[in-house]
Amino acid sequence: MLKNSYSRFRVISFIEGLSYLLLVFVAMPIKYIGENPYPVKIVGMGHGVLFILFCIILFEAMKKCKWDKGLVFQYFVYSLLPFGFIIIENSLKKQTQDN
Repeated sequence: MLKNSYSRFRVISFIEGLSYLLLVFVAMPIKYIGENPYPVKIVGMGHGVLFILFCIILFEAMKKCKWDKGLVFQYFVYSLLPFGFIIIENSLKKQTQDN
């Protein structure tokens, strides 16, 4: 499943997106409503590591799949949105259908 950079990118994009949702919609409300900052420290650290991994694998996929810089920049910007990983996944599916 993770034999090429394309499939690795799809998997890390999905996992990183879920960690972002977990951070924004679970850990942050616990911090501000429940007045407990501990979940944000744990989930935030995990999300940070996954985001760095996402950026590395995005760069690797750009090289191996010969994506143009505009598309890579688009995927990077989408990763900053809470549900951006869904947009990335739909774009990747459309891209494989076109090829």
